[in-house]
Amino acid sequence: MIPHPPATKGADLKRPPASVWLISLQDLDADSLAIQLGEVALMELLPGQSTFVGDPLRMALAGLAEDSRFPYVIEADGYAVGVLTLQSGAAGLAGWPDQNSAWLLRGFLIDRRHQGQGLGPLAAASAVETAAKLTARLGTAETGVVLSVNEGNPAGRSAYRRAGFEDRGQYLGGSSGPQRIMYRVFGA
Repeated sequence: MIPHPPATKGADLKRPPASVWLISLQDLDADSLAIQLGEVALMELLPGQSTFVGDPLRMALAGLAEDSRFPYVIEADGYAVGVLTLQSGAAGLAGWPDQNSAWLLRGFLIDRRHQGQGLGPLAAASAVETAAKLTARLGTAETGVVLSVNEGNPAGRSAYRRAGFEDRGQYLGGSSGPQRIMYRVFGA
């Protein structure tokens, strides 16, 4: 297992990664999956973030257990730095008016040691590109990606805006308070 490097900020930051890779957990052999899940199990949240996201390993395992979910490890510079899941047929969970015209981006988090480096917007934009490829491969009809982000999470809302997501209004169905519906169309 590759240990997490210490995250650096400000003047100590060598350079922000120019890109991230989304590694599909469903496409890995058993040994590679075990390594990636081991990395996910080591991910940490900042205090208070558990209100907005759940346990990283639990989210990855839930994604592997359900056919409509496609879980990914976010990798940057050779390290697992986060997780996310794309789900089909579940857009209504983010307050979207129907279930099938958009992929739901859920369970998205960047490990606390890698936050503040611009990885969130890179990974969210990569998720949209990946969802467009899934739509083409599966022959489904989604036209973009939707998510809900808690109104009390300004850093999350800002990261999604930088990734090209647009605010589409308030959603009151979230379990942790009012949410903002955010959407990005494919190709935007």
